[in-house]
Amino acid sequence: MKVFELEKQSNYKMKSILVLILGANLACGSEFSALLNGKDFAGWGGKGKTEHMGYVLKDGIIESTKKCGYLFTEKSYTNYVFKFEFQLTPGANSGLGIHYPGTGHATFDGMEIQILDDTHPKYEGLKDYQFHGGLYELKAAKKGHLKPVGKWNEQTITVNGPLVKVELNGTVILEANLDQLEKLKPKHKGVKRREGRLCICGHKDIVRFRKLRLMKLPIVE
Repeated sequence: MKVFELEKQSNYKMKSILVLILGANLACGSEFSALLNGKDFAGWGGKGKTEHMGYVLKDGIIESTKKCGYLFTEKSYTNYVFKFEFQLTPGANSGLGIHYPGTGHATFDGMEIQILDDTHPKYEGLKDYQFHGGLYELKAAKKGHLKPVGKWNEQTITVNGPLVKVELNGTVILEANLDQLEKLKPKHKGVKRREGRLCICGHKDIVRFRKLRLMKLPIVE
């Protein structure tokens, strides 16, 4: 291996370590900000509305309907920790888009993290990346950490440059490096992006969301 390639790898590792350290330091001294005021869809393209894009907001809970599609933030985000809680109904399918540009397909122009009752019999034969927590078409998540259908689950998504981590009910179920995945999936537009909107990707099933909150992390050049 050539010297400049070794130096490049070393610099990349040091940068990744620095990002994690800065993120941890910021987490110790910062607070999460609510992304939903509990009264209307302000910040999600529906100020003053309690029904928007096929979703209904009541008592601080977003509930999808059979008409649901994309519900996404007005702002774009780069590095952050996003926490939320979700409740599945039997066989329900949804998703959480990251780095969505606001137009096009959230799964491919951005990236989609699966939200799915993968215990339901109708999902026998899923591909590994289609189970809950998987980065759709890009990387599979660890299985078996969803609570029983009807219980509230807590999920945390951390995006730090090319590093994406998903925690479900206190267990890390996915860690991905977008730089590496980009090499494996060069035709995937979303994996190249490092900024975008958060997006609830509805698939006409009933799923509930609450306590959506975000903490920004520093950007390391």
